[in-house]
Amino acid sequence: MDRDTVIQKTVDFVKDELLNAEGGHDWWHVYRVWKLARQIARTEEADLFVVELGALLHDIADSKFHNGDETIGPRKAREFLGSIGVEENVIAHVEQIIAHISFKGAAYRQAFRSAELDVVQDADRLDALGAIGVARAFNYGGHKGRAIYDPGIPPVQEMTKDAYKINTSPTINHFYEKLLLLKDRMNTQTGKKLAGERHRYMEQFLSRFYAEWEGTETF
Repeated sequence: MDRDTVIQKTVDFVKDELLNAEGGHDWWHVYRVWKLARQIARTEEADLFVVELGALLHDIADSKFHNGDETIGPRKAREFLGSIGVEENVIAHVEQIIAHISFKGAAYRQAFRSAELDVVQDADRLDALGAIGVARAFNYGGHKGRAIYDPGIPPVQEMTKDAYKINTSPTINHFYEKLLLLKDRMNTQTGKKLAGERHRYMEQFLSRFYAEWEGTETF
């Protein structure tokens, strides 16, 4: 099976699997990550085929929606790619991308690295920043029934992996516990440039948010 056909079959598979997914982790999130990953890969020495498959399948079973089980995503990806005849070395690499792509708390140190993971991870993190990042954060917070903001609950920035997984703090805290940390964790030069622009937008949003919360806007 040629690579273009594999990619199209993967697109169809992911669309079907994420049909009723939460709005911040649905097909359109995957679509944006896929497009960004392709853009970033042009500036990196990375295997575009692996990058595309990793981007398309990176959220096929996000552990947040499967009781914290981080094995389901890699397993589903392996089963699907195997069913359409993808080579074992590609499948194994995509599994590693899915297993290691996610932010797991500021104190967590990633065990696996590759040029392809660097690209897909940057693309995924970019979708957590900027205007889209703000929208996704509040969409997920609403999905989980979390408060928008509570001045009495301060953010905890240096969380372990286990603490991060069970964290239920207000959505505004998530900006400090993850989103504003991503700019300095980008892997590629393209990712760093795009992240800087999106990071500045989020800082401006937060400044405006606090002014409106306290009623201190200038007029």
